[in-house]
Amino acid sequence: MIKKFFIERSSWIILFILLQVLTIFVAYIDSAIPLMPILYLVFLSILFFTIFLIFRYHKETKFYKSLVERENNLDLTSIASSESPFEQIIENSMANQAELLKQVASQNLLTLEQEKDELLAWIHEVKTPLTAMHLMIDRLDDVMMKTHLTYEWLRIHLLLDQQLHQKRIPSIENDLYIENTNLEMLIFTEIKTLQSWCIQKGIGFEIQLEIEEVLSDAKWLAFIIRQLLTNAVKYSTASDIMITSYEQAEQTILEVKNFGRGIDPRDIPRIFDRGFTSTTTHQDRAATGMGLYLAKKAAQSLLIHIHVNSELYAETTFTLTFPKRNEFLNITSM
Repeated sequence: MIKKFFIERSSWIILFILLQVLTIFVAYIDSAIPLMPILYLVFLSILFFTIFLIFRYHKETKFYKSLVERENNLDLTSIASSESPFEQIIENSMANQAELLKQVASQNLLTLEQEKDELLAWIHEVKTPLTAMHLMIDRLDDVMMKTHLTYEWLRIHLLLDQQLHQKRIPSIENDLYIENTNLEMLIFTEIKTLQSWCIQKGIGFEIQLEIEEVLSDAKWLAFIIRQLLTNAVKYSTASDIMITSYEQAEQTILEVKNFGRGIDPRDIPRIFDRGFTSTTTHQDRAATGMGLYLAKKAAQSLLIHIHVNSELYAETTFTLTFPKRNEFLNITSM
């Protein structure tokens, strides 16, 4: 800040020095003017000017130091009060700009909330004809046609469900209710939803649950498991999906293992990234890259650690590690 101050005031300092040099030069060439008193006067002038510079440095840089040290937000309370007219111009300009940005941000937030509400309302409205469509499909006699239509219906149902939870994720803390949740009932409900798809692909399930109950939010835990099972079914063919639960270090572990195409080792660090699909199978246009991302976000809010191990073209295991019961003290009030 000292360097910047001297650069800012360099023209005034140079002017002062030139005036002192001019005074000495005039006294030197004019014999009627005594040189020694002039030198003494120049010395006193430089002394007082130096003291003046020190005083002005602390006074003038106080406001600008607060600008440099303030956080990068719209809060202007940390800025020192302006004293000079130029500082008041800067402060008023920043205050007006901050107020304008707050109004724009508030308007954008309101618009986003309205769009979110409209989309959620649309999704709920679409579910009604979708349910009617499912009942109509169940009445079909043509088994092949029924199988294909059920599969397409399921795809629409899962995409709508994913979109619904995607819009709810930002406010998930307001939607949590921690309670004892029956894992077996929850898993079987999700498997039943995917039943027609599994039959079409020749996929079965092997379930071994040593721990049948966990402390969690049933709705969001069901969504996480739904994403894992959907992925397992999507990338498997004619094989069993193994679902096991057990206790380890006072924590419940739930594993979902499939024997499908596996995950390339270079993709594993990125599979939970938003929009990431695959670096090996670019032609897979059915993938949205959102399922595992949303599952990860929901798991973080539930204090669940989600981990994946995979061997390419062999098997993939997703592991959910539930928190210890005392760790829920952080979110039971939500």
